[in-house]
Amino acid sequence: MNLDIQFDQVSVNYGDVEAVRDVSFQLDGGKIYGLLGRNGAGKTSLLSVLASFREPSSGKVTVGGEPPFENAKIMREISFMYDVDYKDESDKVKEGIEAVARYRPRFDKEFAYELARKFNLPIDKPVKELSKGMQSAFNVTIGLASRSPVTIMDEVYLGMDAPARETFYRELLEEQERHPRTFILSTHLVSEMDYLFEEVIIIHQGRFILKDDYESLTSRGVSVTGPAPKVDEFIQGMKVLNVQQLGHTKSVMVYGELSESSRSAAHRAGLELGPISLQDLFIHLTGEGYTT
Repeated sequence: MNLDIQFDQVSVNYGDVEAVRDVSFQLDGGKIYGLLGRNGAGKTSLLSVLASFREPSSGKVTVGGEPPFENAKIMREISFMYDVDYKDESDKVKEGIEAVARYRPRFDKEFAYELARKFNLPIDKPVKELSKGMQSAFNVTIGLASRSPVTIMDEVYLGMDAPARETFYRELLEEQERHPRTFILSTHLVSEMDYLFEEVIIIHQGRFILKDDYESLTSRGVSVTGPAPKVDEFIQGMKVLNVQQLGHTKSVMVYGELSESSRSAAHRAGLELGPISLQDLFIHLTGEGYTT
């Protein structure tokens, strides 16, 4: 079941603070999306509207053509996993899994216990007594096993150690092969997760910056590597994102697609051209000097 998502001029206010401002974009169902933004960019506020935790202050959100807020048919098809304070949660891990299974129509309990084993989750231990990393693994387990057509994970994996995060990434990709759905992965840490994203949405200071597929987005920039004087000559007039130099060799990342004539000129000069990373592009597009 693939549900398209539409944000239409959505704003979210907290008193006089405008957390999200006039955001519009559409997400086609069945893809893995990366929602990128720095801390305080408005990611959680935007996702809380999608998950029906609150109504937008203005604008409209639809899921499968219907508004999700107080819409039982749509709400049960959306899982929103976020960083939860479990200090008052007395249920054991096993009881938590069983409870979610009762109200999530697509929840795969057997898969949840399989994930719990892979993450070394102690199923007979109260959730509140788990380490921060284990609580993150519990959230990830519930999100993956929900099999909800719209599954949102708002930085819930940040408490996990590197091996556990690798397990999560592998399981997510395999799960998407078995049971395609819309995943929205919200993060401000980009380099480790970029290969997961089919499409990327970037927001900055509450505003929508762009949405594009990963390949097209990363093709908007290029790295230029070679002897420092030749690199400096080639990049004159270009927007520079990052510079690294080791001895006489210089590597510069520039923003903007190169024409065929420029690529030929670089080749004649003995310069090596390569792709730009999503993280470098993200840093540029959310830098202090960037304006929409």
